[in-house]
Amino acid sequence: MCYGYGPSRRSLLAAAGLGLGAAAVAGAAPAAAATHPHGRDRVPPGQISIQLWTVRDDLAQNYDTTLAYLAEIGYPKVELALGYFGRTAQQLRQFLDGLGIRASSSHDGLTTDQAGLETKIANAVTLGQKYMVVPYLNSTSLDEWKGWAERMNVEAAAARKAGLRYGYHNHAHEFTIDLGGGRTPWDVLTRELDPRLVHLEIDIYWAVTGGVGRGARDPVRFAIDVIRRAPQRVLQYHVKDRHLDGDMADLGTGTIDFRRVFDAHEVNEYIVENDTPDVTPRRTAEIGYRYLRRLRY
Repeated sequence: MCYGYGPSRRSLLAAAGLGLGAAAVAGAAPAAAATHPHGRDRVPPGQISIQLWTVRDDLAQNYDTTLAYLAEIGYPKVELALGYFGRTAQQLRQFLDGLGIRASSSHDGLTTDQAGLETKIANAVTLGQKYMVVPYLNSTSLDEWKGWAERMNVEAAAARKAGLRYGYHNHAHEFTIDLGGGRTPWDVLTRELDPRLVHLEIDIYWAVTGGVGRGARDPVRFAIDVIRRAPQRVLQYHVKDRHLDGDMADLGTGTIDFRRVFDAHEVNEYIVENDTPDVTPRRTAEIGYRYLRRLRY
């Protein structure tokens, strides 16, 4: 799970009362075995990115070497997480410029005061970002979700004035928590977030997992419906695959048919992510980039 917050993936599935068999059969066929013919569309190379949470173990050992191998693999962009590892925003910008990589997006928590918001926006502008995204919120309180949505609208308005797009990144619980009367956090967010100011960064793995948790017969269709029905624009994807047992998988080795999702809705950024790399973080990054470069839909 992003940033290690909240319950584990297995506990989420267990809480939903799901067996491994249900998770396996409810989704679409594995991506490598999609039944419909390949299309001619493809992900533009310049729109491929990677969430640095994926390579956090390597970052902790040597930040510079890790970013250098991401550039070598071919990534033109990264989505920042975990801070700047001892650099200022300006120093990090200079380092990334030297590698030929752009920090186009970042995951940043909500601020509580104007000074914190101004600092967050100033750093994003210095880094040359286009997006800033709230990565995680969780509560069983309706009022708390409404308050967060109100704060996001305030932050988004300030970000827009600075030339930044402001978004929200989902997990599964937004679709499964009952806030009363069957109302979910996703219902609150999509109702309360100003679609003129706030966009969505849909994590495909978590949207599919939310569909599994809701008992959807076709969780990939559930995710596509989430994308299509939201009043807010979906501008970014976290592209993360799902093993038969519900765990995260390197792209193309799991059960999610990304062709269906991409064919239904194209975005500006396709961000590779796997919180638990199958072999090594570098291998996950290589597999993810190659998968997106080769995929036709």
